[in-house]
Amino acid sequence: QVQLVESGGGLVQAGGSLRLSCAPSGRTFSSYAMGWFRQAPGKEREFVGSISWSGGNTYYADSVKGRFTISGDNAKNTVYLQMNNLKPEDTAVYYCAARTVRTVVAVTDPRGYNYWGQGTQVTVSS
Repeated sequence: QVQLVESGGGLVQAGGSLRLSCAPSGRTFSSYAMGWFRQAPGKEREFVGSISWSGGNTYYADSVKGRFTISGDNAKNTVYLQMNNLKPEDTAVYYCAARTVRTVVAVTDPRGYNYWGQGTQVTVSS
């Protein structure tokens, strides 16, 4: 059973920074890509960013571009999300996800990921 565990969430003032981490717990696995999504109360889960291990390509939602950075270690299937200049609208539960099967589903689509973490709360106060 593949399990992903997020950490690093918390409460921060607007303009501050947080660094989220996501690491596997349990058996190791190989993935094609890993992504970060977030879900605010009453809203659908939305794409934040992703990293594809082949070529190391990263992709970001327009709302976080220039403020958030994804990095990771393919060998450890560990991924990080550095969040700078946080805004109150970034408040949400953040989830990491892994894509371990080939699929044509876009990396921005949560249906393209088959393993998910439990999420970590990020709260940005104004």
